[in-house]
Amino acid sequence: MAAAAAAAAGDEAWCRETVPRAMELVSPRLPQRDACALLAVSPWCHRALVANPKLWEPRYCHLKIINLEFAQDIDDRHFVRLKEMGCTSLQELELLNINACQKVSDKGIETITSLCPNLRALSIYWIVGLTDLTIRHIVQNCKHIVDLNLSGCKNISDKGMQLVADNYEGLKKLNITRCIKLTDDGLQEVLQKCSSLESLNLYALSSFSDKVYKKIGSLTNLTFLDLCGAQNVTDDGLSCISRCVCLTYLNLSWCVRVTDVGVVAIAQGCRSLQLLSLFGIVGVTDVCLEALSKHCSRSLTTLDVNGCIGIKKRRRDDLIQLFPLLRCFKVHS
Repeated sequence: MAAAAAAAAGDEAWCRETVPRAMELVSPRLPQRDACALLAVSPWCHRALVANPKLWEPRYCHLKIINLEFAQDIDDRHFVRLKEMGCTSLQELELLNINACQKVSDKGIETITSLCPNLRALSIYWIVGLTDLTIRHIVQNCKHIVDLNLSGCKNISDKGMQLVADNYEGLKKLNITRCIKLTDDGLQEVLQKCSSLESLNLYALSSFSDKVYKKIGSLTNLTFLDLCGAQNVTDDGLSCISRCVCLTYLNLSWCVRVTDVGVVAIAQGCRSLQLLSLFGIVGVTDVCLEALSKHCSRSLTTLDVNGCIGIKKRRRDDLIQLFPLLRCFKVHS
């Protein structure tokens, strides 16, 4: 009994004293993968490595990208801890992806963005608890954002969009998929002030009016536009959008008020289209297909006309005769 107790005490002393020293000597010389693997060797190795930030900071002092997508255990406490440690390794961070980290709140966004002043791309997809307060923290802490993904943030309203418009006039990419509280007022502010937009994702937003869709035509640099489910966009709206001559990607799936008139306008104006989805639009016929073949056959590689009952069914070979570069015939399944 006494011998066993002495042995146990010796083991504990070794783990408490020797392991930390060994980790301090060994871990700086190890590749990143091996250093991380040591975290799982034993509780003592884990404690020794985590307790000594000097072992990790040199590895991350010039971080450019952090991807924590679907890291469901990440919460505000992790970001607060980084700040308490006086973390300076995120000063050069340019891209932060915390998509679907559902335990993160407005407070967590405030904390992590305060550590990343040079952030250029931020993706907070499907963190449904975030509010307009999150947008306020972002614009206050990160002055250089050009790529912002707010997809699925259902509590962000026109107030948040106003903040984006007022602070990010150089914004290049904006994704507001399923931000269901937004109205014409919020989107209109963005369209007026963020004139450099190259990518705009309005997927599954049916509440905007044709009036605001018409203003998209002023975005002369736009290459990507997703209007899937835009039930109020009409041929007039598409005629205005056709002024976006740089468009290469256009998703019009389920835009049920669109007819040949609108698609012909797109074909005539957007001659660099590579992807076009007309999925589920019953008001289009072969007339628009002929226009697309005439004006976009040298660029289109993806065309989805499934569910377009007014368009004659064709074999794949027949479609390729109209569009020689076509490789994909279905966007939606």
